[in-house]
Amino acid sequence: MKLLQLLENDCTLTPDQLASMADMSVEDVKAAIKRYEEEKIILGYKAIVDWDRTDREAVTALIEVKVTPQRGEGFDRVAERIYQYDEVESVYLMSGAYDLTVIISGRSLKEVAQFVGERLSTLEDVTGTATHFILHKYKEKHLIFEKQEKQPKEWIFS
Repeated sequence: MKLLQLLENDCTLTPDQLASMADMSVEDVKAAIKRYEEEKIILGYKAIVDWDRTDREAVTALIEVKVTPQRGEGFDRVAERIYQYDEVESVYLMSGAYDLTVIISGRSLKEVAQFVGERLSTLEDVTGTATHFILHKYKEKHLIFEKQEKQPKEWIFS
């Protein structure tokens, strides 16, 4: 578990660093990582990017989805249909008023709205949606998004 926690916190650590931090040999670390990848315990490696510090324009939305569960399959079949869309970043089965939470990204509010209105809400087992646009990220995966320094205003007098 210690090795997995270290990798989750920083997957750029070298096997030597991981071995030292996990009190393991380098060979054991490499073997464990290989086994975790083969057994799909480690699904991939990903950088967390603060897109607000780049020129990329993007909108992220959290969509709550009510669905009719299917006999013998529950919510799995509907969730599988939803996570096949390229726009979908994450899908979670939830407790509460809505059954699924879907996280998607698009280039604009209009693009996200079209996805919800034309593709997601029209699925036969979807009975309702509620869309929430993410306005600002403060923290994600234990990482705090630092405040950007405000640029000084330039005043031009003629």
